[in-house]
Amino acid sequence: MSELSKFEDLPVELLPLVLQHILRPNHLASLCLVNKTFYSSAIPYLYERVFIYAWHKEGKAKVVKLFRTLADYPHLAQWVHQLVIRDFPKALQSEDHDTIVELCLNGIRNCHNLKACTWTRHGSLTTRVLMTLVGCPRLGELEVNGQHDNYYDPRILTRFTNLRKLSLIMPSGAVIDTLPLWTGNVKTTLQYLSLICKSSTRVTDRVCSDIASNVPNLEYFYLVGCPKVTHEGLLAVLSAAYKGIIGLGMEGLSTAFDMGIFSERCNRTGVLSRLRSITLTVDEHTSLADWQQHVLSLLAGAPLQHFHISTVGGHVNHRLSDDFCEAIVSAHGSRLTRFSVHRMRMSIRAIADICTRCCALEQLFIVVEQDDLDALGPCLAEAPKLRAVHVNRPLDFGSEDVSKQSYDKILAIVRQCQPTVKQFGFNTRVFQVERTPVVGEDGSVKTEATLSPYENPEIPEQFLVVRT
Repeated sequence: MSELSKFEDLPVELLPLVLQHILRPNHLASLCLVNKTFYSSAIPYLYERVFIYAWHKEGKAKVVKLFRTLADYPHLAQWVHQLVIRDFPKALQSEDHDTIVELCLNGIRNCHNLKACTWTRHGSLTTRVLMTLVGCPRLGELEVNGQHDNYYDPRILTRFTNLRKLSLIMPSGAVIDTLPLWTGNVKTTLQYLSLICKSSTRVTDRVCSDIASNVPNLEYFYLVGCPKVTHEGLLAVLSAAYKGIIGLGMEGLSTAFDMGIFSERCNRTGVLSRLRSITLTVDEHTSLADWQQHVLSLLAGAPLQHFHISTVGGHVNHRLSDDFCEAIVSAHGSRLTRFSVHRMRMSIRAIADICTRCCALEQLFIVVEQDDLDALGPCLAEAPKLRAVHVNRPLDFGSEDVSKQSYDKILAIVRQCQPTVKQFGFNTRVFQVERTPVVGEDGSVKTEATLSPYENPEIPEQFLVVRT
């Protein structure tokens, strides 16, 4: 028998294919130290996506280190494709602040291949930073804090003229006022627009109407916390997107939003004939029975793959009916890869039906009563392609902590799932599912599921689905 091949016997051309599955930056950094071959293969992955989140330990200090590296080492900055800044040192002496800003500007200038930038820390985005970002020739995606106050001139935003994707968080009135001109400047390229507010009255039907003629190529449109937008404003935008909308988010819109009229007009005009993803919220004043029927009608002709639904804010009285879930599954089960329910109770019977009949299901985010947890495992076992599960208890249940008892319960549920499940979350915790070989007394080998800390340094997707 020939000797087993070793890792070093693999063709060097395969190394990048192996390294692209490494998630943690510190692991990639270690691989860069192996030898020159590993360095040249790993360094692009290490710097391709750089991000600073508010919950990172010493996040503010890491901002300084990051931009000093990008400023001092242009050969590393050239690999940066995505820059995510969600934390930034603000309470500094003026001279320290000026030094950091200069590092930022010089670092950004060296990022010649920057394609996407997220800068959401309030008060840290300045006119000078924006002007420097305007100079990035390949920048096509921008997510920024829209509360400009006295930090930046909103008119600079209209100079970003090659954007495919635009997200504004908490936009001020002056920033909203730039949208007609700004969307006109990106008319030929803009495919994704997201306006994330917090019960802001600045985004209205009039705003939607004013930008409608400028978004003919729009394919993804998300409105969050815009209580002055009704079905009329939304229809104005959807009707102008001649390719048809693929992803639509309607979260926290006007109480005057008429789902019945919206459904009828969408069906008559066919504006949602390409819809693959929808995010909906329902408030405490909505007649849920009628609303659900209108939603079913709205989605009847759509090739839906992702379905997300939630209540607005912390309201927990609504229950998603079994009949509604059954109808969604009957109409779309063969295509659905994600079924997401937040802040709404649902029965274990509905969950079982989703797992049994959604044959392509990969992600399931659900609210489960404590008494139903024992029955959850057999339900999940029926989903042959399931990769990620997140279980929330009703918001009025109590503590968010995962006790030892709850941990044992989670592990018992995971061990009943198909081996395709790689991630399992419970309330605010997310675990990575590992499968380790166990040798039995008879010499047979089987795998056993265990839970380990979540390795991916980015935000788990289930925490991004619903934002109100």
